Amino acid sequence: MRLLLPAAILVVALFAAPAPAADDYTHGPDSERQPGVPAGKVTGPTKWKSEVYAGTERDYWVYVPAQYRADEPACVMVFQDGGGFVSEKGPFRVPVVFDNLIHRKEMPVTVAVFVNPGVFPAEGKKEGRKNRSFEYDTLSNQYAGFLEKELLPEVGKTVKLRPDAAGRAICGSSSGGICAFTAAWERPDLFSKVLSSVGSFTNIRGGDVYPGLIRKTERKPIRVLLQDGSGDLDNAHGHWPLANQSMVAALRFMSYDYRFVYGDGAHNGRHAGVILPDSLKWLWR
Repeated sequence: MRLLLPAAILVVALFAAPAPAADDYTHGPDSERQPGVPAGKVTGPTKWKSEVYAGTERDYWVYVPAQYRADEPACVMVFQDGGGFVSEKGPFRVPVVFDNLIHRKEMPVTVAVFVNPGVFPAEGKKEGRKNRSFEYDTLSNQYAGFLEKELLPEVGKTVKLRPDAAGRAICGSSSGGICAFTAAWERPDLFSKVLSSVGSFTNIRGGDVYPGLIRKTERKPIRVLLQDGSGDLDNAHGHWPLANQSMVAALRFMSYDYRFVYGDGAHNGRHAGVILPDSLKWLWR
C-alpha cells in the first residue's frame, strides 16, 4: 500500500532547507598559524629498526616547542600513525595546535613524538608487509614496552623528557586509538592521558572485551577522551559507534576522569582534528 502525502506536505518537503552534511566540520583559529606565535621545530622522518618488533622498521618525527629549555624536562605526547598527525595540512595539524596552545599556556611545554607503525621490508619491492594491526590492535603491553625501551629513550638523547606518567600522554585514531588506550591501560605508570579518535574497540583482535574489563578492574589513574561519530564503521568486526559508547558507559560506571565527544562523522579524522585544541586543553588541564 502506497502512502499518499498531501500536496502541502510535499511542498514543504521539497523546499525545506537541507540537513547539515555529515563531517561538516571547520577548523578554528587554534588550528591555523597565528601572528606572533613562535613555531616549534619538527625533525624527521627518521628511520628506526626495532628489536621489540624484530625485523620491522618505521619512520618517526619529533616536534620540540620553541619554549623548550634543556634544563627543564618537557612533557611528551606520542601519536600513532605519526605521519598523519605531523602534517600541517591534514585534519589534526598537531605542530600548529601545539604552538598556539603552548604559547598561551593552555597546555604545558610538550614534545610530540609521531611514530608510524612498523613494516617488514621486502627486498626488491616498494612496500613491505605492514605490522600495523598486530602492533595496534593486540591487547598486550608489547607496544608500551616498545615506547619505553626503544623510542622514548632514543628521543631522550636529544631532548629531556619527563619520566613520570603525569607528564605523558598518548594519542591515536582508529586502531591507533585502541593502541593508545591499551598502552595506558597496561602501563599507567608510563602514560596517564589517552586521546582516542574513532577508536577500534571492536573484535579485530579482541578489543571488544574492554568495557567488561574496565567494569571488573580496579580503576586505573588514567584520563581518557574518546571521540566518535554516528557515521563510523559497522562491519564484521563490530559497530564502532556502539563500541565507543560501551567504553564510555564502562568508564562512567567506574568513575573515570573521561570525556566523550560524539558527532555525525564517519571513520576519519575530520571531527577529531577540529576539536583537537579543546581536547588537548581538557586532557592537560
